[in-house]
Amino acid sequence: MPLLIVIAAIILLVILVTWCRLNTFLSFLIVSLLMGLALHMKVTDITQSIQTGIGKTLGSLIVIIVFGSMLGKLVAESGAGQKIAGGLMNMFGPKYVQWSLMLTGFIVGIPLFYNIGFVLMVPLIFTVAARTKLPVVYLGIPMLASLSVTHGYLPPHPSPTALVQQFHANMGLTLLFGIMVAIPAIILAGPVFSRFLKHYTTPPGQMFVTAPIPEDQLPGMMASLFAALLPVFLLAVTALVKLCVSEDNILYHIASWLGEPLIVMLLAVLNGMYLLGLRRKMPVKKVMSIMDDAVRDVAVIILVIGGSGALTQLLHDSKVSDYIATTLQNMHLHPLLLAWGIAAIIRICIGSATVAGLTTAGIVAPLIATSGVNPNLMVLATGAGSLMFSHVNDAGFWMFKEYFNLSVKDTIKTWSVMETIVSVTGLIGCLLLSLIV
Repeated sequence: MPLLIVIAAIILLVILVTWCRLNTFLSFLIVSLLMGLALHMKVTDITQSIQTGIGKTLGSLIVIIVFGSMLGKLVAESGAGQKIAGGLMNMFGPKYVQWSLMLTGFIVGIPLFYNIGFVLMVPLIFTVAARTKLPVVYLGIPMLASLSVTHGYLPPHPSPTALVQQFHANMGLTLLFGIMVAIPAIILAGPVFSRFLKHYTTPPGQMFVTAPIPEDQLPGMMASLFAALLPVFLLAVTALVKLCVSEDNILYHIASWLGEPLIVMLLAVLNGMYLLGLRRKMPVKKVMSIMDDAVRDVAVIILVIGGSGALTQLLHDSKVSDYIATTLQNMHLHPLLLAWGIAAIIRICIGSATVAGLTTAGIVAPLIATSGVNPNLMVLATGAGSLMFSHVNDAGFWMFKEYFNLSVKDTIKTWSVMETIVSVTGLIGCLLLSLIV
């Protein structure tokens, strides 16, 4: 019976979000209240669980998410993303222009939230297409595959960061493993898959074509790369140092402090403010305006994550999560495959990768302790599942359709297939890594 109640709650969540078009945060709260009542919890216990869940989830995440948005906005608004793309195009040459855009998407996508990255980087694809006379879909898929993978797999993006917390994983190791899994996923979904898309020659919607920033107003290449990649550098280096030295070594304590996600993102934002703003004589008021816009951009994401935390806490306090874990164990499926499958089903039903990942976490988190599976790989498998087959209930689907001026049928044959390749490749990568780590 508890399992049926949880399934009914998830179905109700899908109906409220997709059919009723209700705000996702409100949907989470309504579903949490009704599920608690169905599980015979006291009303006071239900409201306490909801408040605790929102507080626990957002308490350690909200600063990281806001800082990540600030850094991403700085990278985009300052022209650093455009500079990185131009430098990589010059390095690879016109023959490998797809690879330069793919790498740009990966580098810029790490600090840049997906929807923001999409809107700010797609005009760059159109500019390159006009310069090279190549189809925009052929050029765009590799960059958007990179943006999608960083959004689903890698901290400091909201869903992977929240999954790291819920699965008690290590953020530095998750990032290292995530990059290892991300590389083949991006290559297969990007340059390899897009080779079959050259016949999509529809010009992009003219309303979305914007003029690039003049070259003499762009930041330097090294400054752009250092600003965008500082979080990756700090997380990766500190994780490696902690693996190589003993716990009583002073370097271990320094790495532990510098590797704290809050410290990492604070240093990255301060560095970005200086290198991409103040150092280039950008007015302080302009820098602060970019910061304010960044906070507004992620307000909805923060509420969604808070709502998912309420549902997760209710599953825990009602002891249903333990019951579900026992039931799922009896299915004799690999925990990574199970996490991926549940996330994929919720993603296909709801459309939101963030909601799919965080809802799955509340269901499968107890499996980590009982199965002994690597929690870092559980983060990645769940994230990969949350990217599965984006279609008409996903905002990203419609953004791609409108920006690239495609029909619904052609959007499914390009965008939806790309997302599916990313998801399945991610699962395979996690399963292979589980044989080693």
